[in-house]
Formats: sequence, structure tokens, C-alpha cells
Amino acid sequence: MNEVRGLGRALFAAVFLMIGGILSIIWGIAAIGNSHFFAQNTHYMFATLKGWGWITLILGILELIASLSLFAGAAFGRWFAIFAASLASIGALLDIPAYPFWSLAVFALSLWIIHGLLVYGETQPAVPR
Repeated sequence: MNEVRGLGRALFAAVFLMIGGILSIIWGIAAIGNSHFFAQNTHYMFATLKGWGWITLILGILELIASLSLFAGAAFGRWFAIFAASLASIGALLDIPAYPFWSLAVFALSLWIIHGLLVYGETQPAVPR
């Protein structure tokens, strides 16, 4: 009997996308409000702190929607979550000048999420006894 591979990884991906989405929404709102929590005198590649706040807020909303679609169990949700995690990983790499270690950790978790969602659904042959 063949078993579906990667169910635990898909659940891991859904939970971490939800946590990452909520944190990104909070950080996006804080950055839009020019909070003093963020690194001062940091030069961003494409925009100001407020611009990155909007980008982070949108990424957080996408991550939250992706996690909810994964919990719903739809096949479209899996591909949407891969897309959202890919955008989150790119966003993490662009945040390296401000927070290098945090950005690399988020990048690594995003890659783990993408891998877990790509592996999910493959059939694993049964082990002969």
C-alpha cells in the first residue's frame, strides 16, 4: 500500500506561514507608522521604511491567505503557498542590510516550507517486510 508523503511537512508549512504572515502584518503596520523599533540609518534598495512597510504588509496578507488555504486542503492552496513563500524568501533576502541574521533565518525557513510543499502529495512506496 502506498502512503502519501509529506503530510507533516505541509502542516508545518501551514503553521509557519500563518506565524510569518501575522508577524509580517504587525511589522508592516509598524514600519508604515515609522516606528522606532526598526534599524535607523539603514539604506534600502528600492524604497524607504514606509515603502517596505507596505511591501511587508502585503506579503504578510498573502502568507496568511496561503496558510488558510493550506488548512482548507485545496490543491490550489498548495501552489499559492509555494508562491507566497517564494515571495517571502525574496523579501527576506532584500532585508539583509537591516537585519542580516533574522533575514537569513526567514530565508532558510521559507526554503524549508517550499520544499515541504513540493514534496507533499508524492506517493511513497511501501517498505517490504
